[in-house]
Amino acid sequence: MSFLFTVSPDFAPDRLSGWYIFNTWLQKQTDTAIHLEMYNHYQQLHQAIEADKIDLIYANPFDAAMLVRTKGFVPLVKALGQADEAIIAVNADNPVQDVADLQANSRVAFTDDPDVRLMGMIMLEPADLDAGNIVPVLADTPVLVAKHLLKGEADAGIILAEAYDNLSGVIRKQLRILVRSQISVIHHALLIGPRLQARRGEFCRALLEMAADEKGRGVLAALGFNGWQAIDDEEMEFMIDLMDTLNT
Repeated sequence: MSFLFTVSPDFAPDRLSGWYIFNTWLQKQTDTAIHLEMYNHYQQLHQAIEADKIDLIYANPFDAAMLVRTKGFVPLVKALGQADEAIIAVNADNPVQDVADLQANSRVAFTDDPDVRLMGMIMLEPADLDAGNIVPVLADTPVLVAKHLLKGEADAGIILAEAYDNLSGVIRKQLRILVRSQISVIHHALLIGPRLQARRGEFCRALLEMAADEKGRGVLAALGFNGWQAIDDEEMEFMIDLMDTLNT
């Protein structure tokens, strides 16, 4: 039997090959047939989740909460020392110096990444902006959010902080960050689904020992990670409760 593994579509494009290398490593370590399926858009991912096709997923916090609460997934690990944060950016030539200076009907660019959009909308609250008085500019990737800003097609952009930091220096020079979130306890998580759950301990051990092996460290480097850290059920519930609070 082959199991299906996927990754939240917000991963950096230059990490794509790293996830395929990781999947090959994971198959060898667990002696399990695992197929990596990448989805370009959240709509495609959510259709696969609803159809119960997914067995392993590196999920953003928003999807992780849904998978645990409604689909019976449990957490395995998170990337060591990494948290999800968002930034609000503008074109460097924009006279706006503070989020509070943004006006109603501002054009705000963002991807369909739900947790990044959620953090961004919270950071727009000092300007009395919400979903009802902005003009949304939807983009497929963080790079396209940046391009909307550079072309003057958006007044502000919401971008995953890690994705912003991975933009080329040429692009970042033409942008300016107004604010960066500092929540620090929201993170992506590697989750395991019902069909594989009996092997949760085995998968956890393999992942936690990954950084101790030279080949494992090479795979981690391809993902931009230093290692994995275990997540227990209590920590996951805390993050889910926090996401619920932020979403109200």
